[in-house]
Amino acid sequence: MKNILLLIALCSLAACSSQPSDTSSLAEPTSSNSITLSPAQQRNANILTGPISLQNINETLRLNGKIDVPPQNTVSISVPLGGYLRSTHLLQGAHVRKGQVIAVVEDQQYIQLQQDYLLATAQLLYAQQDYDRQHALNASQASSNKVLQLAQAQLATLQVSQQALAQKLLLIGIQPSSISASHIARSINIYAPIDGFVSLVNANIGKYIAPTDILFQLIDPSDIHLALQVFEKDIPKLAIGQRLQAYTNNQPDSLHPCTIILIARNLSSQGIAEVHCHFDDYDPALLPGTYMNARIAIASSRSPALPTEAIVQYQGQQYIFVADSSHSYSLVPVSVAGSHNGYTALASLPPIGSRPVVLRGAYTLLMALKNTADE
Repeated sequence: MKNILLLIALCSLAACSSQPSDTSSLAEPTSSNSITLSPAQQRNANILTGPISLQNINETLRLNGKIDVPPQNTVSISVPLGGYLRSTHLLQGAHVRKGQVIAVVEDQQYIQLQQDYLLATAQLLYAQQDYDRQHALNASQASSNKVLQLAQAQLATLQVSQQALAQKLLLIGIQPSSISASHIARSINIYAPIDGFVSLVNANIGKYIAPTDILFQLIDPSDIHLALQVFEKDIPKLAIGQRLQAYTNNQPDSLHPCTIILIARNLSSQGIAEVHCHFDDYDPALLPGTYMNARIAIASSRSPALPTEAIVQYQGQQYIFVADSSHSYSLVPVSVAGSHNGYTALASLPPIGSRPVVLRGAYTLLMALKNTADE
């Protein structure tokens, strides 16, 4: 029985050793980032090697931001002396014209203010006449200097009071010359100071508006900006007067030409600066606060570059293959910059010395390397 088992084992070993082995189709890995191809694989891979060359690369900087309104184009409307809102027709988004009545506010203090002004005017008239009379009497020695000085002080005091009341009336939009004993208004009109549209309505009919409350907020769309967020490393690439194309996420094909008008000189805690751009032709459909993307073509520079197909990506990192010999290749990580006309610029030269780089067939090598490593 033992002789039979030994005979079967010897036959099996002889059969295994007699089977032909063909390893010409397999790549031989030398390390996890290197691969050696067989002559057959080298021919089939159609690999082309060469040096890193200098190319003119036009870099495209991609930014994002939102539409902003400069402070001088945003107007907050309030009531200087307060009052109750009697009427308004404004809705958020409504267009207004400069000088248009946008609200009517009433309060009893407006009546009191006009009453005080009319009384001060009447007293001023009497004080002026009394001063003229005392001046004439003093000239003929019929009145003392003290009486004249008292009349003069009374006149000056009333002049100050009248002028102060007149300014208060102008502050609430009432012309002092328009009021009289038979014409005293209990309400005032609020006028739009600019042409624009309403971005905020903060009151309803009957609500009391304090002097510090914002009744409406108006926006002048004639100078709306695009505020872009730029990282510190990209700021030197930009300049005032530089052109760009902006677009929204909803309409990426609708481009809005812009020009850079201001580059902020301070950075946020995240190392970001604001770049303000002016629309060549502002589209009213673009509302303040709308998020936008932008593309900026950076001036071309002569940079070390490779054909884009020579750079492969694996697990979030870019690599190139360097020829160690006629059939052996090593995977080397690189950092890339912009791409243009089929070439991709390298942010820095990799430490490869004078070894040539695989210009064509890099992805074939990557697949062979990873498949071999998985076996």
